[in-house]
Amino acid sequence: MIDLVARQIQILRAVIEEFIETANPVGSDTIDKKYNIGVSPATIRNEMVYLTKQGYLQKTHMSAGRIPTPLALRLYVNELMKEKELSVADEVSAKEKIWEHKEDREDLLQESAKVLAEKSRAIGLAMDQEQHIYSAGLANLLNMPEFFDIRVTRNVFNMIEEENLMQEIFEMGQSENPIHVVYGKELGNKDLEPVSIIFTEVNFGNQPFTLGVLGSHRFDYAYVIPMMRYFRALIEEIAG
Repeated sequence: MIDLVARQIQILRAVIEEFIETANPVGSDTIDKKYNIGVSPATIRNEMVYLTKQGYLQKTHMSAGRIPTPLALRLYVNELMKEKELSVADEVSAKEKIWEHKEDREDLLQESAKVLAEKSRAIGLAMDQEQHIYSAGLANLLNMPEFFDIRVTRNVFNMIEEENLMQEIFEMGQSENPIHVVYGKELGNKDLEPVSIIFTEVNFGNQPFTLGVLGSHRFDYAYVIPMMRYFRALIEEIAG
């Protein structure tokens, strides 16, 4: 981020948050009208051109507006976003549902995937050491415009049925943070570019597993990441 000044960071954050909210490419006029940047539309436009040259924004063929790149989303998640605080209701409802299945590991994995799907409004995933994948919430994708393209949805469904591929994705997404993010553009498949996977490793006694959500790269990261952190702590508490 050393190549960005405060104003550029402010504009970049506005573009990312507008894109997450609307799913549409973002233009300088939108930023000028909706966000209090304090500079002219022409200056905003020039800064967006600079952010594009630096690899943080990209043009789309459908619009003159721009969308954030994985580089920008990763910067947003790691440094720019303000995490949301989970409500007591969120925590209690998750704990009640998960706790009921603490005696049966397979039930626990399937229920965890189901509750994650409900909370994230995406696909919930769990994968054990034997690479058995538990998933829930496939229909949630149909509420996101990115998945109106049947090629994108087909590729996602194929991907979560391929245990070895999912294991490779989890391995490539490793980072120093306990909650990892892989962006679709990093997967080398054009039809997966609108996708994002957020996951974490959970220590369940001597049988660790991976827990994650898969959906649009417009995830509400500020909510989903602290939620994933809560799930991880909850299950490790159950495991004792």
